[in-house]
Parts: sequence; structure tokens; C-alpha cells
Amino acid sequence: MKVQKSIEIGVLPEKIWPFLVEPEKILKWCITLEKFEYTGKQRSGVGTLFYFEEKIPGQLMKLNFKATEWVENERLAFSMTSGNYAKKYDQRWTVQTIPSGSKFTFTEDFEFPYGILGKVLGLFARLSSQATVGKMLARLKSLAEA
Repeated sequence: MKVQKSIEIGVLPEKIWPFLVEPEKILKWCITLEKFEYTGKQRSGVGTLFYFEEKIPGQLMKLNFKATEWVENERLAFSMTSGNYAKKYDQRWTVQTIPSGSKFTFTEDFEFPYGILGKVLGLFARLSSQATVGKMLARLKSLAEA
């Protein structure tokens, strides 16, 4: 299941970046997250390890990730290294400078286990995820522009 959404934010990327890398700020706009913490000594760059707990209908996913891309004020990407209720989980967040400020793009690629049942679940989950991502981006915009 792949979801991608973008939003224009009326500030420069430098103002958005802390909301992508500081745990307390991530939790303010990522409304599905209950917990976010770095799990190693490294706090930036490719290879940074972190853990988060994410609410999905009826479940709490507990997931470990590794940063696969990290370019300050431009992009952050990460892939699941282990977790429950997911076979694959990748996210990529990009920030581009535009005349009115920035364009933030959220991309999520998620795959349930469970074979055919997982594929069917993914079809239904995609609609819910699109709506949730829209709410998250609106919240990020509000926070960054405040």
C-alpha cells in the first residue's frame, strides 16, 4: 500500500526540519504515533536507529527503523528493520524550497503480512491512511507556520 501526499507550507525548510527529527515535535504532528525515540547513540545521518509505536485500528504497532537517507533540510527516509503487524514499512519525507516557502511530501510504503488477506487489508487501509496523512500534513503546516 503506497500513500503519497504533499502540502505547501509558508516557511523555509529550516523551520520544518526540527519537526522531522526532534521526537517531541514529531509526536505533535504524527497523530498516529504514541512513542518515538532514538535507540542508538547516533542522532542524525544515514544509519540512525529509532523506535516508534503507531496506532492502527485495533492494534499498536511496535517498530524499529533505520534511516536510509538524511540530508538536513531536504529529505529523510527510513525503513523498518523489525516490528509487528508489518511485512514492509518505508517512509520518505522531502522538503523542497518553493517561492511561497516549502513543499513537504510524505510518502509511505506499507505491506501487511498474511499473504492474500494482507493484500486485501492493504486496500482498505490505504483509504484510511490517505485521510490520516492529510490530517497530519495540515497539523505540520499549522505547527511550522506558528
